[in-house]
Formats: sequence, structure tokens, C-alpha cells
Amino acid sequence: MTSPLPVRARFRVAPEDFEVEELLGFEPDGPGEHLFLWIEKRGANTPWVAGELARWAGVAPMAVSYSGMKDRHAVTRQWFNVHLPKRIAPDDDPVIEGVRVLRRAWHSRKLKRGAHRGNRFTITLRDVEGDLGAAETMLARIAVDGVPNAFGDQRFGRDAGNLEEARRWLSADRPARLPHTRRGLLLSAARSHLFNRVLHERVRRGDWNRALSGDCFQLDGSGSWFGPEAAATAELIARVAAGDIHPTGPLWGKGDPPATLDAGAIEAAIGAAEPVLCAGLARFDLRQERRPLRLVLENFSWRWSTADPAVGTDAVTGSRCLRLAFELPSGTFATAVLAAFCELEDASRLR
Repeated sequence: MTSPLPVRARFRVAPEDFEVEELLGFEPDGPGEHLFLWIEKRGANTPWVAGELARWAGVAPMAVSYSGMKDRHAVTRQWFNVHLPKRIAPDDDPVIEGVRVLRRAWHSRKLKRGAHRGNRFTITLRDVEGDLGAAETMLARIAVDGVPNAFGDQRFGRDAGNLEEARRWLSADRPARLPHTRRGLLLSAARSHLFNRVLHERVRRGDWNRALSGDCFQLDGSGSWFGPEAAATAELIARVAAGDIHPTGPLWGKGDPPATLDAGAIEAAIGAAEPVLCAGLARFDLRQERRPLRLVLENFSWRWSTADPAVGTDAVTGSRCLRLAFELPSGTFATAVLAAFCELEDASRLR
């Protein structure tokens, strides 16, 4: 996927062009003191909505939680949790601009970050131009092979500001004390950047979805990984090809990444090129973890249109639109799917 992308398009022209529905993976159980709110929001970011819910319920901000951050320039549906020890909630739904409460339910446990199974996306790309036949071929291949599992730009902040702040902060002899949330954001930006550098090198080499000697592998649909494996055996090659396991890259921490031989040499070279970030992450005693290099889509479909009011196309100009639908596990990015076949102009950044 290092050749020029076949098409270009406008992205997030309107919030309705980017729909996200959280897949919780379990149902609220009924008893308990945690009020779960299934909320649809438009043009609002998740922490702001959480703050408004705290004011509505008359509780401290820390009493409101959610599983995942959802995009602001989008229409999203997700669960929020308001901790109400006496199970007394306001009768009326909150009045918050751009927000609707779709359902209430009680649950016995707090909704924690990362608790959801995944997200379902419906995305409309507008003004698509280029080689549509080549794009169709790539979409069919993506449906089978998946895409490189890159961290999205939102992980690094506007104009990569979080990453640059992380570099300055970690380069200090004694990094300043930061609020817990801010510290976690900067450490995450640093780890994500290092992973992306390894992934980009594997993409350049053409082996991001193939077994290398010294690779560590993650079981599909599981956080468990094993390795390093000294050789890319026929069994490993077959399991990777079948999607049973995936090659992994490093989420940097204390010590050296566990990969060895060919895979380890790639990771060591990236680490040597980023000494400030690697040393800084080790200083905070983060452990070495792994993330799959390959992202596999579930329930992937797409549809082209030239004059379809359902996707807001222009019947006069015949502007080409592409609507995609797919599901991804939590912690992965829909933009990684789009970037695999399309050069994007993010219209939300122009507003």
C-alpha cells in the first residue's frame, strides 16, 4: 500500500457524513447505582457532554464516565455512566445542545474506559475523483486482507501538537508533574508515534501482513500474544494468511521490545532514531506491550452513488459519493481504513 492512492475525496463535510455507534458488548443488568445513558450527539465532544451530564444530575464531574472518546465532527451514539448511589435521577432528560438521550438503564458496575467491544461506522466520502476502478479493486482487497492498523491523527492532537509537547516534556531532565489525564495523553501520543513508525516501515517493505523471523503474534480477537518466533515457519505463514494470528508492533515501554531477528532489527532501528521518546517512556516504567500491525474489518460494505439524496449528492453536478459501513474493535481508527485507498481532505479542519 505504498503506491499512489487511486482516489481523493472530501471527508466530514457534514457531521452526518461520519456516523459512529458504540458496540458495548454487554447489556446493563438492571440493578445497581450506575445510571447508563445511551446518547446520540451531533457536533459535540465526549468530555464536554460528560460535564453537562454532571451538571444535569447534580454530581461531581468524576461521577460521570464513558468507555470511549467519540469524534466531535460526527453523529455518534455511545453510553455514558452517571454514578447515583441513591438511584435518584432527574425525571426529565437533560437539555444539551446537539444531544439526545435515547435510552436509560441501570447497571451494577461503573462503565470504565475501553470497556466497549468496538464501534460501527457509516462514512460518506464526497466529491470522489480519480481511478474508481482501481479504488473498487482495493476495497475488495481490503475486505479480505484488512488494512495497516495505524493510530489516527486524532491521537496526536491538532497539527500533531500532543506529540510535539510530549517530545519537549520527555526531553527534560526532570519532566514537570502533569495532571493524570494530560500525562496519559502525552505518553500515549509518544507510544503511538513509535508504533506508527514501525508500521510504516513494515508497509514500505511490504511485510506488514506477513510473518518475519523474530515476530511476535497476536491471536485474532484477543489481547493475547506470543513470541518471538525464531522462524517464519509454514504453520505461522498459513495462520497469518488465514487471519488466525497477526504480526505485531511495539507499544514502547521499559526495556527493549521483545521482537528479535528481522522483526527486532526494524524495531531497534526505530528506537535508535527516537531516543528521547523511548527513554522517556522507560522512565515512566511503562511495560512493553504489543499491537497488531493488521486491522481486519467486520461487516464491511460500500456503495457508490452519483445522485442519491440518501447520501446528499448533487443531482445537478453528479458529484460522486462513496458510502462505507464497517465495524472495528475498540482502540482502532476508521481513518486507517480510509487512508488505505483514498487521499482525504478533512473538511472539518477548514471550519
